[in-house]
Amino acid sequence: MIKSELIDRLAEANPHLYHRDVERVVNTILDGVTDALARGDRVELRGFGAFSVRQRPARTGRNPRTGESVSVKEKHVPFFKTGKELRERVDGSRDTVKELP
Repeated sequence: MIKSELIDRLAEANPHLYHRDVERVVNTILDGVTDALARGDRVELRGFGAFSVRQRPARTGRNPRTGESVSVKEKHVPFFKTGKELRERVDGSRDTVKELP
């Protein structure tokens, strides 16, 4: 699902809200998560998961085309850890999927 599909589904589920208002809410939430991660904060959505920032140390990498060694700088990357409820729902949905003959 992409962001526009999420907005469309939320707008359909809440016909009393204008589509533009639903879009504004989704953008505000995502901007808040992005801003918090940019500050190095952790964002936890109970039952869904937690977003955090992890530090990757500097290392020596390889150029895949030439095989030449390349120095890769230290960086900070976003990380998502699923919540227990989300993991259980996804795992449980696998049990209900029927295999084709």
